[in-house]
Amino acid sequence: MGQGKLRRVFPGGNTCEGFYSFYDYIIEPDATRIFVVKGGPGVGKSTFMRKIGETMLAKGYDVEFHCCSSDNNSLDAVVIPAIKVALIDGTAPHIVDPKNPGAVDEIIHLGDYWDESKMRAHKEEILKANARVARLFQIAYSALREAKVIRDEWESYISECMIESQVNKAVANLLHAIFSGVAPRYDRPAKVRHLFATAITPDGIITGHVESLLQDVQQLYTISGEPGSGVPQVLARIADLAHEKGLHTEIYHCPFNPRNIDLVIIPEIKAAAMNVQPPHTYDPSSLPDLMAMKLNLSAYIDRDKLATYAHEIGSAAYRYQACLDRAVAYIRQAKLTHDYMETFYIPAMNFEAINAKRQEVLQRILTYASEFPETLIKAS
Repeated sequence: MGQGKLRRVFPGGNTCEGFYSFYDYIIEPDATRIFVVKGGPGVGKSTFMRKIGETMLAKGYDVEFHCCSSDNNSLDAVVIPAIKVALIDGTAPHIVDPKNPGAVDEIIHLGDYWDESKMRAHKEEILKANARVARLFQIAYSALREAKVIRDEWESYISECMIESQVNKAVANLLHAIFSGVAPRYDRPAKVRHLFATAITPDGIITGHVESLLQDVQQLYTISGEPGSGVPQVLARIADLAHEKGLHTEIYHCPFNPRNIDLVIIPEIKAAAMNVQPPHTYDPSSLPDLMAMKLNLSAYIDRDKLATYAHEIGSAAYRYQACLDRAVAYIRQAKLTHDYMETFYIPAMNFEAINAKRQEVLQRILTYASEFPETLIKAS
């Protein structure tokens, strides 16, 4: 029995627009089953989902771990794509309720397994901690909004100095390299899935999950360039062209500005294009067999013209990083306060009963899996 493949993504992010959710793209609404797991901090939601995911991986099923941007060691969801089953954390800030109750969705409330008297004994501490977490995130998001204003200024200096004709030629060559010889698929609607591959977390910007998304990619196109050189716009053009050709796409958004794109994967042609400009720390040179083409948009900057703005760019870069660091510091404080709040929930939980519930749900998932004979061949 072979081990399944594990992919790691973020379904939501701490961004310049606040908490930004792509929860609607975790799994399609016509899924076999969606378990919405609810309960307070420390009740075991992430462990509940993770252990089921690990069991299915061991049985040979590919699994997605949807990580939490506010605690990158915790999970917001687990998906088993082949059998269309998902377990999703349904608590704030990503409140999820059943859309098709009974037919597809159901709630698993881990609050059924706590001692309410122990919780009420710490009511005041819990209320204060909860309010403090909300306030810390407000401050963090304020810092990210400030960073966005500074980033826009920074980008404006670069974009003004781009040599447009050379950029257009380089981008045309890249698009030709990706799509030359690709037959359009007009026999069905093209599907688009939006998520984050990276996130602003209590530990800073986490980009280490990208490699798990490239496991089936055979051609990787890397795009770099200073802020304002047009990297997100090029990736958007790639995504749009793939969609026009009827190809399914996975679009992974920038953790700072969710309106921008950092990574496009086109599974049907086993190709991907990604932003490799810092702060993205993933080094694609570790996968030399995948490297198809590199495009560095910084090569098309009028450096003499840009020199006029050297002082302004240096100032903007410094101020932007300071705001980003401040945001991360407050997200880290929110995580520590959340951990403190968990100390009131953990002693009140009946984890033995939760483990029994997990085994019950796992058996149901295995029953659903038996309804997909093609997956049994892989898992056997």
